[in-house]
Amino acid sequence: MKTSAQIMGLPIISIADGAQIGAVKSFVINPDKGSIDFFTIEQEDVQLSLKAIPFKKVIGIGEFAVTVANVHDVIDLAEIPIANQLVNKQIRIKNTKAITRKGQLLGEVYEFFLNEETGDIVGIALRLENGEAVLPADQVLTYGKDIVIVSDDAKDALVADASMLTQQQKIETESDGISDHIHHAAETAENIEALESLREKQVALLAGKRVVKDIYDLKGELLFPAGTTLREEDVRRAQEAGPSVIVDVSMNVEAE
Repeated sequence: MKTSAQIMGLPIISIADGAQIGAVKSFVINPDKGSIDFFTIEQEDVQLSLKAIPFKKVIGIGEFAVTVANVHDVIDLAEIPIANQLVNKQIRIKNTKAITRKGQLLGEVYEFFLNEETGDIVGIALRLENGEAVLPADQVLTYGKDIVIVSDDAKDALVADASMLTQQQKIETESDGISDHIHHAAETAENIEALESLREKQVALLAGKRVVKDIYDLKGELLFPAGTTLREEDVRRAQEAGPSVIVDVSMNVEAE
């Protein structure tokens, strides 16, 4: 997790040739996704248009530099309509007021935190009436040009330190993993239940029927000679022998 201040001004280095492309000038924020989509670049030469690095092209954000594969990762924002639209929205987050959905002032945003691996904004730092606090990004409803709209319960979600954001993310990740495991287990249980139901239907359908040819298991051993009238336990034996065996039985029976 990084603060915007830790990234602003960092040199942008091309790994391919070890050259500095420029420095991080500003952030292009996607208010719908709550993420940093581009870093605009400050270059020494005269720029006729705004250059940027898409966040997805960033290889790493370290203490001393932002790294990209090569200089070809630099784009002209004017040539990318979606990027240009984001620039024109002028979303800045810092130095905006945080207001609840019902219009109550929570505080003033003076910093924000992002996941340096994904570009997602994970929290905002606020100056409150009686101190400072950090608000997790999941409490933010809207990132606007001058105002950040937060949930009415945002005050209860405030944490004292930004490090608690990463702890919360870890808990959420573990919770998601547990939920996925439970969901998978539920699906497995449903599949087992469906299979058991099918097996019972096969027993009901085939018991009392006579096989019209010799039925062998997968090892080639005779299970039922032709003319055998199947009992319930015979059908279950065929089921245990394997899917292909029970199919062979079902296709070679006639009513008693």
